[in-house]
Amino acid sequence: MAGVADPHQYLAAKQRWAPIEVAFWLAMLLPFVLVPTYLPLASQIAITAIFAVSLDLILGYAGLVSLGHAAYFGLGAYTAGLIAKAGWGEPFSGLLIGGAAAGLFGHLTGYIVVRVRHLALIMITLGIGLLLYEVANRASWLTGGNDGLQGVAMWPLFGSFDFDLYGYTAYAYSLAVLFAVVLAARRLVHSPFGLSLRAIRENERRMPAIGAPSRARLRTIYTIAATIAGIGGALLAQTTQFVSLGALSFERSAELIVILVIGGTGRLYGGVVGAIVYMVARDRLSGMNPQYWYFWIGLMLIGVVLFLPNGILGGLATLLPRRSRAS
Repeated sequence: MAGVADPHQYLAAKQRWAPIEVAFWLAMLLPFVLVPTYLPLASQIAITAIFAVSLDLILGYAGLVSLGHAAYFGLGAYTAGLIAKAGWGEPFSGLLIGGAAAGLFGHLTGYIVVRVRHLALIMITLGIGLLLYEVANRASWLTGGNDGLQGVAMWPLFGSFDFDLYGYTAYAYSLAVLFAVVLAARRLVHSPFGLSLRAIRENERRMPAIGAPSRARLRTIYTIAATIAGIGGALLAQTTQFVSLGALSFERSAELIVILVIGGTGRLYGGVVGAIVYMVARDRLSGMNPQYWYFWIGLMLIGVVLFLPNGILGGLATLLPRRSRAS
């Protein structure tokens, strides 16, 4: 924002849609036509992208590192799954309730999270995730424990579209929710509130001096991120009609960090691009070698960190200006 005379003009310019964004969302419709057999995978990518966007709001924009973000994803999944199992299978209300439950838990835990930084922050968030995982594991009478939550029955979307095995409804539903989440996140990060988050990330101590309550704003974004993660988890429960302990696992949180490193943190579409690359690579590599596919994921991660330290989108952002200056 250096050299910008009017912050409002800067934010207004940022909120305009670029042609590449329009092209990106149109390309997201191509699986319906080009690879309809991969629609179940496409819906998983969309759900993972929602989860990644939620973490990027606190990691990329506010500077809060979390290794337990799956706690909110899993809480949303179990909430939506339990509601559906109890007999209320309406998708949209279940989605909102799952997000609200995760958001409430995020708001409560946010009072602890925003008080610490660095290694203590990593340990606190990891501890929250592990605690919730063990609670779900012990409460097997409610969650199903290691066997997972079964008997989740969803009603047809809009009363007409069943969640079929081919994944048409699931992907359309997941893609619509992803678009709504990115649209909301887009307005958030390109607002005065979003600018204050980046200022807190760069120098938190200076913010109170200009009248900006750092902790209150960090709690707010943490609650928003937890809500979005819960929506992603609820979406997973609804589209798969099953919830496992894996939704709360440390592996899911760690996987999310890898996705953001690949796509680029602090960039609105970094989580989406990272989710696409990671999920497609995982699908192809695990199909080629089910036992050793993590080797290739690790190799890809090392390559990205060494040659694209700001992720794929960061590398593209650096490359394009160079080309424009050379032309």
